[in-house]
Amino acid sequence: MTVESTAARTPRRSAGSKAGATGTKRTTRTTAKKDDGTEPQLVQLLTPEGKRVKNAEYDKYVAGVTPEELRGLYRDMVLTRRFDAEATSLQRQGELGLWASLLGQEAAQIGSGRALRDDDYVFPTYREHGVAWCRGVDPTNLLGMFRGVNNGGWDPNGNNFQLYTIVIGSQTLHATGYAMGIAKDGADSAVIAYFGDGASSQGDVAESFTFSAVYNAPVVFFCQNNQWAISEPTEKQSRVPIYQRAQGFGFPGVRVDGNDVLGCLAVTRWALERARAGEGPTLVEAFTYRMGAHTTSDDPTRYRGDEERQAWEAKDPILRLRRYLEASNHADEGFFAELEAESEALGKRVREAVRAMPDPDHFAIFENVYADGHALVDEERAQFAAYQASFADEGGN
Repeated sequence: MTVESTAARTPRRSAGSKAGATGTKRTTRTTAKKDDGTEPQLVQLLTPEGKRVKNAEYDKYVAGVTPEELRGLYRDMVLTRRFDAEATSLQRQGELGLWASLLGQEAAQIGSGRALRDDDYVFPTYREHGVAWCRGVDPTNLLGMFRGVNNGGWDPNGNNFQLYTIVIGSQTLHATGYAMGIAKDGADSAVIAYFGDGASSQGDVAESFTFSAVYNAPVVFFCQNNQWAISEPTEKQSRVPIYQRAQGFGFPGVRVDGNDVLGCLAVTRWALERARAGEGPTLVEAFTYRMGAHTTSDDPTRYRGDEERQAWEAKDPILRLRRYLEASNHADEGFFAELEAESEALGKRVREAVRAMPDPDHFAIFENVYADGHALVDEERAQFAAYQASFADEGGN
């Protein structure tokens, strides 16, 4: 399969089809405008057609990017998408308990991830598979967590990449505290915290903004606005574009085209340099789109229309960089063919690794809830044991 077509492989209902048994109304939305009717300012260096756009403020941050590095960014996005697609398939086959796909958000994650230095520190949510890739985390470790056989499987200090955070928004507090600490230590490294548009409504995020501004913490808040907090659209999260929220806390915010890997690279480099120079926090809003479901337990056809997704498929981050590479003669068919083979090899490696993992211990959830045990936990364990045993009895009949 070709990597560009992956985004369109998910079956979709027609625009006129019903939402389902619940009758939930699906919506097709347009980009929200500011109160004065104008579109929010958007940093874009690479158009959906693959054309390079000049930007006097941010061009210097990608001026030294070589053709080899451009091919590297493309490779990162392709392999990340391939891994993500394999993980989704494995969950559907019962090998994983859950999976949160990043489909459509590759440019935001790879662009920002490649802007980091080795000594910078990352605090992710649970969807930053592309950033994990950039930090050298083995993809199979991510899958071990979603299979339930480990709590992450990597040493956070080995890659300066913290374990995935499931609690919405709490990682921004962790990042702020860590950033305040390295500032007191006199280090010139920076911290980046990833979160989504839905998490921006959490109190933890507001507290993080307050503390980072007051203490001038060297932290970049990177919001991947994929426009849907599960089934809740962004316009029900904020009356203003998310990047403008930073103004009220006293630090700058910027909106970048989250499907433009060059734009995300440039803006994140700028924000990280500010942090390292002691100029305090920055809010980056990467305006992108979640092409798939929130997680594999979600059905996006129940709350959004096909037209919206189709419009964003035309802005695919991988396709636009390929167009630029081809138009600039920075890559030939041999490169793309070799990468396709590499992506298939990655998919095979991931499949084999997951299927070789042990089954999770069904009863581990009851351990360590209380130090000395608890009668209610014992009762629940017994009920769960009886439930598990019922399947064995049915199989024997």
